Amino acid sequence: MENKHLEQSEYDQFRTFLEQQCGIVLGDNKLYLVKSRLAPLMSRFSVDSLSALVSKTLSPHERQLRAAVVDAMTTNETLWFRDQYPFELLKTKIFPEFKDLRRPVKIWSAASSSGQEPYSIAMSANEYQTSNPGALKMGVQIVGTDISNTMLDMCKNAEYDALALARGLSPERKKKFFSDSGNGMAKVNEPIRRMVNFRHLNLLDSYALLGKFDVIFCRNVLIYFSPDVKAKIISQFAQALNPNGYLFLGASESMAGLNNDFDMLRCNPGIIYQKKS
Repeated sequence: MENKHLEQSEYDQFRTFLEQQCGIVLGDNKLYLVKSRLAPLMSRFSVDSLSALVSKTLSPHERQLRAAVVDAMTTNETLWFRDQYPFELLKTKIFPEFKDLRRPVKIWSAASSSGQEPYSIAMSANEYQTSNPGALKMGVQIVGTDISNTMLDMCKNAEYDALALARGLSPERKKKFFSDSGNGMAKVNEPIRRMVNFRHLNLLDSYALLGKFDVIFCRNVLIYFSPDVKAKIISQFAQALNPNGYLFLGASESMAGLNNDFDMLRCNPGIIYQKKS
């Protein structure tokens, strides 16, 4: 029988490891989360206790295990068109501002998870172009990044089961943007897939190689980081945005006291941040 007990001292060591690796800060009350996320790795790596798994993870020589642990701890559930208003704002405010741009509009989904957010952005762009013939003639280019290679593989595959498809996706959009691939699965249609390119990225690293963007989505991610790391990430977002570019954060997230590079714009509904020119 697998032993899932973890001493407080071991949990504290693991918290330090996770923050150093990817910036995520685990509270005192998240031991249950560590147990549920790491338990499936015990059989995969032939370890008979969670204590032994954590101990091995702390060794810098266990690269494969460490990558799998970070993967497990950074994977979050998501849904299509989450919170709705960011995608409506794209169509009612942001795309109209860029409609005559003589280059592609560039959008970054900075924590793309299993792909719902970047593909929802692509679908929104398609809907806007369909309703506004001739607008955005150079198209929209979306980059989705994530720290989890498992999630990135799912993103690139663009195939989802009935449970995932039921979360936030209207029957009309499912019919328009997906094709049945059998066994209860459906695949995002190629014109939408073509708009999105996926890359591995740790938000603690440099963003320079990604280039510049007009819009950045980083929603429901900063809540996992310490104030210092949040400030660093937001500063790097500012550098990655073109002048007057837009940043979407999660509905419960704020950059108050962390950065002065943005103006906060109150929309109805929702809030977005615009880089100062």
